[in-house]
Amino acid sequence: MQMNPEDVRKIIESVVGKYMAAEEQASHPVAAPVASNGKLTLNEAGTAVKGTRTDEVVIGVAAAFGVHQTQTIHGLSHHDVLRELMAGIEEEGLVARVVRVLRSSDVSIAGNDVAKLSGSGIGIGIQSKGTTVIHQKDLAPLTNLELFSQAPLLQLEHYRMIGKNAAKYAKGESPRPVPALNDQMARPKYQAIAALLHIKETEHVVHGGSPVELKAVFH
Repeated sequence: MQMNPEDVRKIIESVVGKYMAAEEQASHPVAAPVASNGKLTLNEAGTAVKGTRTDEVVIGVAAAFGVHQTQTIHGLSHHDVLRELMAGIEEEGLVARVVRVLRSSDVSIAGNDVAKLSGSGIGIGIQSKGTTVIHQKDLAPLTNLELFSQAPLLQLEHYRMIGKNAAKYAKGESPRPVPALNDQMARPKYQAIAALLHIKETEHVVHGGSPVELKAVFH
């Protein structure tokens, strides 16, 4: 079906309007539909190196996470999402470490990069819009243990389950995968805004950039 220029203009205005609304919510967390009004500070602590602890899981956050973007496409604050991932790991008796991946905005590459830095060989990659993956160091970048591609459907409880499963993989267990979430309408509904958020994330990628060790501070 051919679209005339006026229809195209209206679609672009609609998408940009939604993106601007998301940005506005990010700058006013009290108004955002999140579980708490907490704030997150990610302090840089130098170049990330390979860990020696076999009881750690490394969480690899994307370039804009917690700084240039502060909530997922579903409206969950990065404060709460990171807290739940870490809580899930810690509930299994393991230690969470946070690293910012700068060289790519691809979630699979981020997950694979931090899995290679993890003493246990297990890592979690997460984009600012919420797409998440559990990865293992000896897998190819575009393969994974579990992928959660439909970020608009992910709730805080899912992120905690993702953290728990990552920790179980690190302990050598074979956990039941986090229940798959699927909504055929989610893709057409969120595709444009997801693309815009990814473009904004990619603006902060540093080609060839080294991973950065982060210390998460929850306020």
